[in-house]
Amino acid sequence: MAVNDASHRIIGDLLTRKTGQQLTEGRRWRISTALGGLFRELGIDNVDQLACLLGRPGEHHLATKVVEALLNNETYFFRDHAYFSVLADQVLPELALKRKNTRRLAIWSAGCSTGQEALSLAMTFAEQPGRWQDWHIDIIGTDISGKAVATAKTGCYSQFEIQRGIGVAQMLNFFSETPRGWQAADRICAMTRFQQRNVLDCPPSPGRFDLILCRNVLLYFDPETRRRAFDRLASATARDGFLMMGAGETVHGQTDRFEAAEYGSSLYVPRSEAVRVRTRSENPALA
Repeated sequence: MAVNDASHRIIGDLLTRKTGQQLTEGRRWRISTALGGLFRELGIDNVDQLACLLGRPGEHHLATKVVEALLNNETYFFRDHAYFSVLADQVLPELALKRKNTRRLAIWSAGCSTGQEALSLAMTFAEQPGRWQDWHIDIIGTDISGKAVATAKTGCYSQFEIQRGIGVAQMLNFFSETPRGWQAADRICAMTRFQQRNVLDCPPSPGRFDLILCRNVLLYFDPETRRRAFDRLASATARDGFLMMGAGETVHGQTDRFEAAEYGSSLYVPRSEAVRVRTRSENPALA
């Protein structure tokens, strides 16, 4: 199904307006692929027809369906195991020392999709009961996709989903098989909560997080939108907190709000104001 330039612009502008994401030339293939199910539902054959439907008054629900279909909700439990090893062995122990007086941790999974990342974090805490006994662990997952967040709130996953990223022992320890699918145990669900929210919006409560995971979320933003996202993330990170990004992402040349942490190639910490001022003078593009 060919996509003409005018229809591509209409769909791309809709996605950018609703999410901040750019539908670049290299991602054009996603339009027909991702919207195939919607075409069948609407009884249409191509993107040109869809663009015409979107132009009619009162098509807000259709626009939402188009955006939902175009979003990339790929995720699985303990995605990139090495990252979770760094969290379990280095980051969380350091945060345990920093927060030993309050015994509270606030963690934000930004772009949480259907919730597997947040639940993977909850399982990490549950597997270290001696260290985290009597701690208050608050893991909030946010995603722009209402459909994904609705799934995350159920904590219930299909056989295919439950087998991606976790072994049989973890599956049996933290999930129970039900007629609807594999249901997450109350003891890990109790640590998590989910909201529909764009990373470009104001950060969720409590507003200052000890650890933020924002992995593979900013890849599809243009440089200016990405800087806005970094500003949001910086405003939500505790002064001695951490930001973890995806393997293909970096703060270098993108923002002066973060700098590399001592360990982990995708771990960053808030940059001090003195360093930020010097960086802006050296690189006016970040000003």
